[in-house]
Amino acid sequence: MTQTLQTRNVTLRDLIDNFKLELVQDEQFFREWQDDLPIISETEKEFLNQVNGGYFNLINYPPLLEKAIQIAILGPVLFVGGFFLPPFHIRAEKSIEIAAEDEGIIIRGQADLVLLKEGFWVLAIESKENAFSVEVGLAQLLTYMLADPHLNQPGFGLIVAGGSFMFIKLLRGDHNRYARSRIFAISNPGNELYDVLAILKRLGQV
Repeated sequence: MTQTLQTRNVTLRDLIDNFKLELVQDEQFFREWQDDLPIISETEKEFLNQVNGGYFNLINYPPLLEKAIQIAILGPVLFVGGFFLPPFHIRAEKSIEIAAEDEGIIIRGQADLVLLKEGFWVLAIESKENAFSVEVGLAQLLTYMLADPHLNQPGFGLIVAGGSFMFIKLLRGDHNRYARSRIFAISNPGNELYDVLAILKRLGQV
């Protein structure tokens, strides 16, 4: 009998058991978040400083919910990176479905945002409210990435939980292998949104 799960209820264990998902800890597997990053201009830094200030203003008026994060943090970062302009475009709440036929499992859900470039998924983005850590959204994001129709290309994803960001890379095959970047947080000293924007631009080039 086929079992249907919603993405919000999927765990990493489900993906490991049913979709042969493996974590890769070799640093060479996911160099895209570290190497050949573009320079962030002074104008972009000034804009991101305002986004940073907006975050600290938001947390003074809890709760900081998912929609507020999308509007006040994620949207502005994508805007200043040029991701609302050609050759990119955004699909919000894109429906996905993946099936592990041998295991009789079907997973359905909606990705918060999918960033596309000429039909290719550049990035799947999952956002969570401030009360959650990026770990909570990991299985959900990986499910969306497994549904990417471009099997022969690496997939990239971004989890945003409050003021924290983590990038994911996925390579699919007989075994589906993924790796994680470090976690970038607005609450850290300096403005780590600079790093987030640089990585987004780099992945857009890939």
